[in-house]
Order: sequence, then structure tokens, then C-alpha cells
Amino acid sequence: MDRSVLVIASGFVRNFLLSFILIFVFHHTITKRLVAISNRLAAVDIKNPHEHRIPEGSFKKTGELRDLVHTINRMLGIIASDIEERELREQALLMNETELAYQANHDILTGLVNRRGFERHLRSALESSQMDHAEHVLCYLDLDQFKVINDTCGHIAGDELLRQVSAVLAGGIRRHDVLARLGGDEFGILMEHCDLEHASEIANSLCSLVESYRFEWEEQRFSVGVSIGVVAINCRENDTIDLLKKADVACYAAKAAGRHCTRLYEEGAAEFSRLHGEMRWVSKINQALEEDRFTLFAQPIVPVAHEAGVGLHYEVLLRMVDPVEGLIPPGAFLPAAEEYDLIAKLDSWVIENVLVYLHENPDHLDQVWLCSINLSGQSLTQTGFLESIIERLDRYHIPPKKICFEITETAAISNLAVATKFIDGLRDKGCKFALDDFGTGLSSFAYLKNLKVDYLKIDGVFVRDMVNDPIDYAMVKSINEIGHVTGMQTIAEFVEDEDIRAKLTEIGVDYAQGYGISVPVDIAELAESHQKLVDSRNQAKAPSASIHLLDSYKKS
Repeated sequence: MDRSVLVIASGFVRNFLLSFILIFVFHHTITKRLVAISNRLAAVDIKNPHEHRIPEGSFKKTGELRDLVHTINRMLGIIASDIEERELREQALLMNETELAYQANHDILTGLVNRRGFERHLRSALESSQMDHAEHVLCYLDLDQFKVINDTCGHIAGDELLRQVSAVLAGGIRRHDVLARLGGDEFGILMEHCDLEHASEIANSLCSLVESYRFEWEEQRFSVGVSIGVVAINCRENDTIDLLKKADVACYAAKAAGRHCTRLYEEGAAEFSRLHGEMRWVSKINQALEEDRFTLFAQPIVPVAHEAGVGLHYEVLLRMVDPVEGLIPPGAFLPAAEEYDLIAKLDSWVIENVLVYLHENPDHLDQVWLCSINLSGQSLTQTGFLESIIERLDRYHIPPKKICFEITETAAISNLAVATKFIDGLRDKGCKFALDDFGTGLSSFAYLKNLKVDYLKIDGVFVRDMVNDPIDYAMVKSINEIGHVTGMQTIAEFVEDEDIRAKLTEIGVDYAQGYGISVPVDIAELAESHQKLVDSRNQAKAPSASIHLLDSYKKS
């Protein structure tokens, strides 16, 4: 009995010791390490998983736990890499967003605030003016002579000039003023918490700074000026667009006053009301150019003596097509086009569209004897304009002998050297030239011998009253005689009735044009209209195609 109890007891002791040893070993080799692994994992910072990697040195080189720890560490490494990549992507995205936001509100060339960013500052100033009755001032700046430098030295020089002028302007304003490039050579300045008197002083000092500045480029020195329009921002203003328009109008008033000066905007003043009207036409012209809303009309030119002609002879006239008002005559919009340097764009549009029409209508082109295109003085001085005409003639396969360019007497005399070079360049190609509105200049006859033109267009101011006014009759007769002596043919404008035509026949003028001959018609209807005119006068086809861009527009 005792022996059995002893055996049983010793068995329990042995089993207990074995179990204890196994538990101890298991705890130290597995459980303790699993707990350590678990604690490590629980302490892992998801933002910095690398810092909580589990040391592998305490594990055997082989075994399931070491493999487990190794796998866990690899997972932590992958997680850490993913987190780092995500953070880098987020940083890059944030930088891109910041860069895009900067670019969206700043001018790349000068680093100044752009129009969009400037309008945002203006809106803020308007709000503070309305809520707190704070005083602010807006200045609109336009560089003088920029186009001359840009055309003479090229766009790279023009860009550098803009950068340098930006620095000059930035140095002449207060630290917290907002300077912006609004586009081209136009700048804006927002002077917050500034009264009109102080703003005017700053604007005048900016004029002096820019005027004293000299731009140097390839051993050349250029002077530059700036015209500045100034407008007060007060609680009565509520629209940034209106503010900019007012400042722009004041800037144009400064230009009209002689440039290199400042003008304060005065609400209700007659001068600014007129300028507002012109600026509306500027907007309409630009929009019509963008939307291709111009069309071509033509007015025949016929031989005075009812003799047979050799083909179509007509003057092309420009019309603006307005969605509401319909056809708008050139007299409504050309003054603004001339005043605000848009006439060269209109010249280019007419040349392109007339040549395209002639190219696409070969039957019409075959009937044309001479196509005369009138050019403004601004176009004559535009860099590359002569070359662009020659390129277009070649591109559309238009015979140069069918083209006659008209230049007003005023434009030719005021730019005599440029006009002479332009005329010679196109005459060498076979084109003809006409001097338009001849007789209004005081030195007309003195300059005539210096211009190689084929036609002399007698100004309608003399023609329309020549039947009853002996002085006008004598002027027309003298111009006609001078033209014939110098080998030119003459064209009388504003021929409104048969009495005038009879006087022109008596004098010996070659051609007549006016409402007494034919009203302007759509260029596509010209051939039919011309045939009716020929039939009505019982004569064969005569006239030629004359395209008039500037002063002829005003007469129609």
C-alpha cells in the first residue's frame, strides 16, 4: 500500500516537474517572445513603423519564430515604404497645387500679380471700401513707345523691357501696394488705404521714374514713357470691371493729352463719356474680329466717258455684322479703330478675306481688271506687313497686276520714307498704287512727284459741290491736270448725280465712283450688279476691283 502510494506520488512529482520544465521552456522560448512580439506590434506608430522593428538577434538563425519575426519586420518595412511614398506624393501634390495657385495669379514673365490675381485684390478693396468706408485708389498704366522697341528689336527685347520696367515701377510704389501686369504693356497698381491726392503724387513720380529710365539693347538706347489713369475706389463703386474700365479710359485720356502724364477719372465729364463710347467700340471690334463678324461690300468704279471697260472695277467696303443691330457702317467704328491702334488688324482681315474670296471664286477673278486695297498709315509702319502681303498673294495665286493698293495722302506724306519703300516693294511685284483723298493736304502737289502711284483719287469734298462751286470745280480740274501730267489716271469720288458726271466728262477725269453711279453691294453680288449697270448705260463691261480699307470706309 505504501509502496503504491509512493509510486503514484513520485509519478505526480515527475509529471509536475516535467510540466513545469515544459511550461518554463515554452514560456521563455515561445510565449515570452510572442508576448514581446505582440507588445512591439501594439506599440508600432503607423507614421514611423521603422522605429519599432523587432530585433531578430534574440532568435535562433532558423526556426518558426525567427521566420515569423522576419516576416513581420518585412511587413513593417513595406508599410514604412508605402507611407514614405504616400507622403512624398502628398508633398509633391501640395507643391504642385501651390505652384499652380501661384501661376494662376501671377505673370510668368515678370513675376508680378496677373489680371486674375489683381481683380481678386480689387474685389477685396471694394468690400473694405463699402463696409469700412476705406479709401483706395486704382491706377492703370500703359507704356509709351513699347511697340516701337518691340517691333524694332524683337520680342526678346520687348520681354526684357517689360521685366526691367516692372522693377522700376516696383521701386516707386509703397511696400504694401499691389503691382500687376494686366497684359501686353499694361500694368495696374492698387493703392490701399491711400487718398487720391497722395496717389496722384505717387503716379506722377512713377511717370518721372519711367521717363528717366533708359532701355539698352545691343548697343542701342531707348527712352520709354508711361501714361497713367487714376480712379478713386469708394463706397459708390461696386464692380471691378467698371473700375478697370474707368481707369483704362483715364489712361487713354492721358495718352490723348500728350502721353507721359497722369489723368484723374472724372465721373460725368464729357471727355470721359466720349472715351467710354470709343472703348465700347474697341470691345465690339475685338469681339467681331474674334468671331469673324465682318463682311465685304463693293462699290463699282466706272469710266466717266461711258467708254467700254476691260473688266470689273470696284472698291471693297467693310461692314460689321452685329447680332442685334445688323450691318454697321464703317463710319461708326473706324474712328475708334484708328484711335486705339486696331485699324491695322482690320486692314489685315480685309486683305486676307478679299484674297481668299478671289482665290475661291476664279470666275469672279477672271472678270476683275484691278483690285485696289486701301491701307492705313499704321499698316505701312507695321513690321513684316509688306512681306505678309507678298506671301498671301503667292499663297492664293492672285496675279499682282490685278491688285492696286490705296494709301491716303495724309498717311503717305506723314510717313513718306516708309510709304515710298512700301510702294516700291509691291510695285516691283507688279501691283498698282493709288493715292486716295488727294487735294486735302496743303503740300499735296509738292509731294506728288516723290510718290510713284498709278491713280489719283480726287477727294469727294471737292467733287460733290463742283457743279455749283467754281473753286471746287477749279480744284478738281487742277488735280486732274496734275495727275495726267505725271502719268496718272484720275478717279473722282462722291459722284452723286449725272450733273457731276457731266462736269467730270468736261474736265476729262478718267473714272467716277459714288452713289450716283451705284450703291455698295455685297461682294458676292457685284458681278450681277455690275452687269445691270453696264446694260443700263448700254456699254460693255468696264471697271475694276478696288478694295478700300480706311477713308473709303468712312464715305460709305
